[in-house]
Amino acid sequence: MNSKKTTEDRYRAPALDKGLDILELLSSQPYGLTRAEIVKAMGRGPSEIYRMLERLVARDYVSRSVEGDRYALTMKLFVLGSQHPPLRRLAARALPLMDMFARETHQSVHLVVPERGYAIVVAQASSPANWEFRLRPGAQLDLLTTGSGQTLLAFQSPDRRSETLAIWGSSAQVKHLAEMEPALEEVRSKGHRIGNSLQLVGVRDISVPVFGPSGDALAVLTCPYFEQLDDAQAANVETALASLKNVAERLSIS
Repeated sequence: MNSKKTTEDRYRAPALDKGLDILELLSSQPYGLTRAEIVKAMGRGPSEIYRMLERLVARDYVSRSVEGDRYALTMKLFVLGSQHPPLRRLAARALPLMDMFARETHQSVHLVVPERGYAIVVAQASSPANWEFRLRPGAQLDLLTTGSGQTLLAFQSPDRRSETLAIWGSSAQVKHLAEMEPALEEVRSKGHRIGNSLQLVGVRDISVPVFGPSGDALAVLTCPYFEQLDDAQAANVETALASLKNVAERLSIS
C-alpha cells in the first residue's frame, strides 16, 4: 500500500479540501464562474458549495459580482503571498528588468495589476538620478483617471470590461468610459499610451501593457517620465518607450 496515500487519507479535512478545491478552480478562471458552474466542475452538491463560497466571500478570498451570480478570486492570496518568498514570483520576475530600465533611462517605473475595478501597484523601481517620481507598492489607482488605469482598460477583453462595469455600478463612470472609447481605441492601435499625467503637472506617463495568454493585459508598466535638465544620461521619450516595451515583452506570457 502507498504510505503517502495512507497518510493523506488519515489526515483528510473535507471542509478544508473543499475550500482549497474552489480556490484552485477559480485561479484558472480570469473572469470567474457562476455557482452552477462551480457545482458542475466540482461534482458536489449545491448547498455545500454555497456554504463554502459564502465563507470564502466573508473572508475576502473570493468576491461576488454585483449581480450576485459570479465568483472570482480577490487579491488577498497575492497580498498574503507577498509575505512568503516562494510566492513572490510576479514582483521577483519583474523587478530585475524594471531596475535595468531605471538604470538605463534614469526614470522610475512601476507595475500595476487590475483588481476589482482598480489598478494596484505591485512593484516599483527607482531611478538612480537625483530626481524621480514614484508610487508606493500597494497604492490603489483609479482606472479612468490614471495612465496605468486607462491602458488596462484599453486592453481589457469584452468579458473583463463588462465585469469592471458591473463592479463600478455607477452611471457616471459608465458614461465617462464611453466618452473615453476613442482615446482607448487609439491606445490599442498604438500598443501603448503616452500622455500628460492627470495628477501632476510636467509629468508624462508612458504606459505599456503586459499581456497574458488570453491576449488581454494582465498588468501594465508605467514610467512617469519628466525631463531632467541637469542629467545628460536621462533617456528621451522615444528611447524610454522602446526600453519599456522591451521589458513588457519579456514579462508577457504567450
